[in-house]
Amino acid sequence: MLKYIGKRLVAAVITLWVIITLTFFLMHAVPGSPFNSDHMTSEAVQKNLEAHYNLDKPLAVQYVLYLQSLLKFDFGPSIKKDASVNELLARGFPVSFELGVVALTIAVVFGIALGVIAAIRHNGFMDYFAMAFAVIGISVPSFVMATLLIRWVAVNWGLLPVATWASWKHMILPSIALALSPMAIIARLTRSSMLDVLTQDYMRAAVAKGLSRTKVVLKHALRNALLPVITLLGGLVASVLTGSFVIEKIFAIPGMGKYFVDSIGNRDYPVIMGTTVFYGGFLILMLFLVDLAYGLVDPRIKLYEKER
Repeated sequence: MLKYIGKRLVAAVITLWVIITLTFFLMHAVPGSPFNSDHMTSEAVQKNLEAHYNLDKPLAVQYVLYLQSLLKFDFGPSIKKDASVNELLARGFPVSFELGVVALTIAVVFGIALGVIAAIRHNGFMDYFAMAFAVIGISVPSFVMATLLIRWVAVNWGLLPVATWASWKHMILPSIALALSPMAIIARLTRSSMLDVLTQDYMRAAVAKGLSRTKVVLKHALRNALLPVITLLGGLVASVLTGSFVIEKIFAIPGMGKYFVDSIGNRDYPVIMGTTVFYGGFLILMLFLVDLAYGLVDPRIKLYEKER
């Protein structure tokens, strides 16, 4: 167990270093400067600003200095905002995390429920309805769904507020818009996995023993059918958090999406690097936790088997 965790930690550090390196050099490969603007008329002022942010140094020196600051967990100051990147992360990430957790909860709970119902009612009305809903959820992008929800639910019907993040009512529309696509994917995957499990010999044996259908489905079939869903969750975390950038912009949510999108337009290098590195590390951690969850869901899977 400890050997496996050690190997994964080493792989995680290497992966994060690759993300940092690629992002750093690709970002600086784009022509232009954060200080190129119409109102920046003084060349001396521009040079002083570049010296202040170490942008006048060779690229290799900038890279080494940035790695040194990361070792101190310091993402540096924002170029365009009067705050450090650490402060922006502390201010925006809790909001983004809350939106992501609510959206993932909706996606997992309702996606699994739809998949189980569709599998139990195979080739019935509920099966066709659930799969039609899944196709729509996969086909319609989250930003299109967000626009439709704002148009009909918020503007035409006036049931919920349009934007911002002031109360639980403000969470509903962006969470639904963000959750529909992963919920549809989970529903389809759960359905196909459940159909495969329900045809296994041990399921027929459980029914022959006289166990109730509810107990057979929930205790025996569902637990084994969830393994592919757990495998998918690591990627879904990435999808939901990345997709939340667009959703946050549409709903004017004060999360990291707002800072990240603005930083790209303003070429705010420290904010771009800080958000990329932070989310990269967070997603690597989520994938590691998904691997550990395998052994909890299916006792047949042992971590030491992966070390062979």
